[in-house]
Amino acid sequence: MSESRPEISHYTYRVTWSVEDDEFVASCAEFPSLSWLAPSQLEALQGLQELLREVIADMADQGEQVPEPLSERSYSGKFNLRVGESLHRELAIHAAEEGMSLNQYVLRRLSAA
Repeated sequence: MSESRPEISHYTYRVTWSVEDDEFVASCAEFPSLSWLAPSQLEALQGLQELLREVIADMADQGEQVPEPLSERSYSGKFNLRVGESLHRELAIHAAEEGMSLNQYVLRRLSAA
């Protein structure tokens, strides 16, 4: 990651209603331990973004590595997944029944999720 601080708006946010808190809660995928509660979605998002500005500034001042936004990371398109022998067999059978490779079958199943 470069020495400059990431643009706050480039991080991955989610704002959901919290029944137990009776407020909206904003969270950020790159900073899973942080959240912000507020009565409106916008206030929750803005509160969390302000908190992130402070946290990122503090991390930079302390020489800590600031997480790069997920949207700015490069992805190879490959990942390895280990599964149990019986699941591997079951997936291979389903793929054969569908007339496709195991990779194509798993990709189709993941895309449907």
